[in-house]
Amino acid sequence: MKARLVAVGEKAPVWVAEGFAEYQKRLSHWLPLELVEVAPGLRGKGRDAARAMADEGGRVQAALPRGGWVVALDGRGKAHSSEQLAARLEHWRQQGRDLAFLIGGPEGHAPEVLAAADETWSLGPLTLPHMLVRLVLAEQLYRACSLLANHPYHRA
Repeated sequence: MKARLVAVGEKAPVWVAEGFAEYQKRLSHWLPLELVEVAPGLRGKGRDAARAMADEGGRVQAALPRGGWVVALDGRGKAHSSEQLAARLEHWRQQGRDLAFLIGGPEGHAPEVLAAADETWSLGPLTLPHMLVRLVLAEQLYRACSLLANHPYHRA
């Protein structure tokens, strides 16, 4: 099983890119994680935010792996403890499908993206910068994998 993170936005700050790369490397033998960045929709004065979100949604859907299990990160989704996420990951593994995790743009996901998702996942009630969500997602996936492997990384 492989995972793909499809994220709206390009050119992460160095500290995000380095942190993500570290967890991506750590995950490589448990859950290979590929990052696919999609261009954000055009925003600004005189531009329609709904149109920008729809454009992003089209690019996100085009980047989804065929037959994969799609998990959209969304504040209205289901929150998981680290242990619950590990159990969820084990469930996903048993399905035998690749995974796709989706991070939307400033207004979130286009309705079509949410409709296409198999489930939604919330990282909690805080609003986080979308670039930071990449790093948090990678760390939490690593933590879940380490729990499943009885690795000492998780010490709660």
